[in-house]
Amino acid sequence: MTPRAITGLGIACALGTGAETFFRTMKEGPKTLEGAKSEVPEFDPTKYLGDKGLRTLDRLTKLLVVAARLCLHDSGFKKDNQWAYSSGDRVGVVCSNAYGSLEAIHELDKVAKLEDARYINPAKFPNTVSNSASGYVSIWEDLRALNVSVSDGNCGALDAIACADVFLATKRAEAILTGGGEAMSDALFLAFEKLGALGGAALGEGSAFMMLEDAAAARARGARVLGEVVGYGTAFVAPKEESMLIFASREAIARACRQALADAGVEPKDIDLVASSACGISRFDDEERAALAEIVPGARVEEPKKFLGETLGASGALGMAASLAWLAAGAKTVLVTSVGYYGNASAVVMRR
Repeated sequence: MTPRAITGLGIACALGTGAETFFRTMKEGPKTLEGAKSEVPEFDPTKYLGDKGLRTLDRLTKLLVVAARLCLHDSGFKKDNQWAYSSGDRVGVVCSNAYGSLEAIHELDKVAKLEDARYINPAKFPNTVSNSASGYVSIWEDLRALNVSVSDGNCGALDAIACADVFLATKRAEAILTGGGEAMSDALFLAFEKLGALGGAALGEGSAFMMLEDAAAARARGARVLGEVVGYGTAFVAPKEESMLIFASREAIARACRQALADAGVEPKDIDLVASSACGISRFDDEERAALAEIVPGARVEEPKKFLGETLGASGALGMAASLAWLAAGAKTVLVTSVGYYGNASAVVMRR
């Protein structure tokens, strides 16, 4: 991939809302989560979006629109909610979510089952479509260059980076809000619990968008560059048995990391920090730790899900956000990993 500058961050996660709060907490040292699930604390979308137009939006959409607005202002593309640089037809969105529409589907189904289908609110039906949250981001923030939703489970947010790179290379946009989101819901938590998939993981929620743009263009407009994304890799190994619902592949993780390193043109010895996808599910964490010990032996390994939670489709974006904090604190080159539940894995390389 072509090196892409990260010129802004908008975020809402277990550490709070906004890049300033996030970076301050990262510098002070975030606390490990306690309990089986974690939500964005004191999340109030009206503080950022106003009172109007929110009634029919689900929680995921609110999380993503807030993160988008914060990112646009943090990157200097907007000021006081007006375009300060470029325009809506030159800025796009590439957004990941894994189970985004589950909350709306569950709510409408519950009304139909427990009351009557006649009482379903038609204004909430659009939320049942998996790319609706990303669509609302474009509507609220006037982003007209492109709008793409990526659904690849835990790997989606890192895969969104690869998609954004392609769209920037083909001049579909001059800057792209790239990241992901996932919202906590009773249905999601219950599903994971019944599948026995939680293990020691704390299921979490959050949203994060980073503004990606060509590095030369960012310098030309005098933008503050938080870091660069310079390499991407992905791999898949099928489960040994078709009946396996969840599966982690050490081979896929190793291949994704090797591809990302090769794409970035860096050697394993150049990686001084890994933002790991370890989440507390031992069968996944053991496979990843073994792969990392093979690929980048001696590198410092951090596990951001310990304080951010397992945020599924948002996890790669939140791992990259944590990496921006570590780059600011002195790390030079960071490898970020995402391990999917179905034998897939993705990785990106970031540098200061």
